[in-house]
Amino acid sequence: MAIPAEKIYPRTGDTQTVYLQAVVKNPNVSIGAYTMYNDFVHDPVDFETNNVLYHYPINKDRLIVGKFCSIACGAKFIFTSANHTLKSLSTYPFPLFFEEWESPVSEITTAWDNKGDIVIGNDVWIGYEAVIMSGVHIGDGAIIGTRAVVTKDVAPYTIVGGVPAKTIRKRFDQETITKLESLRWWDLPRDQIKRLIPAIRTGNVNALAEAMSPPPDAMQKYHI
Repeated sequence: MAIPAEKIYPRTGDTQTVYLQAVVKNPNVSIGAYTMYNDFVHDPVDFETNNVLYHYPINKDRLIVGKFCSIACGAKFIFTSANHTLKSLSTYPFPLFFEEWESPVSEITTAWDNKGDIVIGNDVWIGYEAVIMSGVHIGDGAIIGTRAVVTKDVAPYTIVGGVPAKTIRKRFDQETITKLESLRWWDLPRDQIKRLIPAIRTGNVNALAEAMSPPPDAMQKYHI
């Protein structure tokens, strides 16, 4: 499933909301289909510049965001180079200023502690001015509260908030979460998702599962 690469704005006349897949150019930033970003302060087309911070190519770390995510204005993704090393007796990044201190250029990355990629699942909602730190993995269907600072992984379909972010509650019971994770409706073709929207909006995972099941005649045709 994909959307036309040239389609930047999902809604006619709305230049504050973009499909990120159409505007992101950095090969180390991967955005899933239909994931959108809204910004009423800056041009949302400049998402990589304004929201993906300290993301230096020398580290080769990645921002990976799944499909159908909703990212609110001012959300930030803070990468490894913001993490001054704690292994040293000083937090001052001496290796960055290799000319000043006549140290090897090859030691630049020792100025920080590498936390790794930021990985966001599918159907994740990231609230206004939330901050996601390097190395964090956020599961499918999670919700990140307004101005939360996420320093640890977030389980699927979990609501977190606060500084640092803590679990508020699960969105659904574990049986429902397990079913949603197995159904993975976001991986279906666009036309099929369009047909499933009424079932998705019911909030009833069994209705969704039933709507996704092949009709009886199809089962007979393929001898299922």
